[in-house]
Amino acid sequence: MLIDWFTVGAQALNFLILVWLLKRFLYKPVLDAIDAREKRIAEKLADASASKAEALDESNEFRKKNEVFDQDRGERMQKMMDEIGVERERLLDEVRKAADALRIKRQEALENEQQHLHKELGRRTRDEVFSIARKVLTDLGGTSLDQRMSDVFVQRLRALQGQAKEKLSAAVKTADTAVLVKSAFELAPAQQEAIQGALTEAIAAENPIRFQTAPDLIGGMELSVGGYKFAWSIHDYLGSMEKSIAELLREGSAAGTGTAAKAEPTSAAPVDPVPEAKPAREM
Repeated sequence: MLIDWFTVGAQALNFLILVWLLKRFLYKPVLDAIDAREKRIAEKLADASASKAEALDESNEFRKKNEVFDQDRGERMQKMMDEIGVERERLLDEVRKAADALRIKRQEALENEQQHLHKELGRRTRDEVFSIARKVLTDLGGTSLDQRMSDVFVQRLRALQGQAKEKLSAAVKTADTAVLVKSAFELAPAQQEAIQGALTEAIAAENPIRFQTAPDLIGGMELSVGGYKFAWSIHDYLGSMEKSIAELLREGSAAGTGTAAKAEPTSAAPVDPVPEAKPAREM
């Protein structure tokens, strides 16, 4: 068979033209598209790596911030607890001081009330005893209590002996003022004359006497001159009674302010009887 070289050449030329056309218009765009896609993928991978690294950095930074925050929160909490503790102690101290001040004021008020009650009770007791004694002596003796006290004072003044009499005599003779006689009641002229006579008899000297009323003596009389005092009063007889009353008040105070269980009722302690008359006091 004969080969048509022209046909072969033409076909070869057509094939080369086809290959060139395919490469020019088909393969190259496809390759360019593939290269562009690979480039985009590479860029995305790079962006993803960068984002991952950035996210990792942010995560580390966030973790560090959390650690710092936790540490700072712990320090703040500890500081706040310390401040709360200090403030609590301060408030407790103020409460304790206020409670102590209130307790002291309450105690002072109670003591003042007790003192007032003691004074009032003592005053009323003395007044009642004085009134009862006055009535009893008036009913039994047929004379007033004032007269009886004056008589007793005169008797004791006349009965002065020894050193007491010497002291009174020396005080009267050296004094540049009149003899002062105080009494819880106003003396009648006869009583004043009796006292003047008893003094003249005791010291063998006639010195004028100035009489003065002093209710604080609570039923009694007092002679004073030149720093010397000679006294007699019912106050001495009430001493033991006042001590008993004061003891009762202290027991009542202890029962009212104590922290023990409620105490059972107790009967009041008996008051000591009024002692017998004592000798005149010398000062």
